[in-house]
Amino acid sequence: MKTIIATDNAPKAIGPYSQGVRAGGFVFFSGQIPLDPVTGEINGTTSAEQTSQVMRNIAAVLAAAGLGFGNIVKTTIFLTDLADFASVNEVYGSCFSGEPPARSTVQVAALPRGAKVEIEIVAVESD
Repeated sequence: MKTIIATDNAPKAIGPYSQGVRAGGFVFFSGQIPLDPVTGEINGTTSAEQTSQVMRNIAAVLAAAGLGFGNIVKTTIFLTDLADFASVNEVYGSCFSGEPPARSTVQVAALPRGAKVEIEIVAVESD
């Protein structure tokens, strides 16, 4: 059985997908790009500014599922330029205290709406 997670506090899906899906003790979240949930526009011009918006969007979808950053077990970061790795890593890392989740980071040719960064997460329900 699966349950769809949705919130108005994060950007609406711009395609045929859900913001998150709860199944089998895990919550799988669609990738977040730096869209402002109110305006629907990219927020920020630098990779650091865009990552800040992405992390706010992630916080919102986690909250909608009754979870927080401590529940994240895996992230995947997509960057259009690996030269942005250090600035993205600084903002991303500031959101985790203690043991961070497993992570992959890859460079991609392009992201939706011209974003510089997209981050998807997998979280586990608390015991």
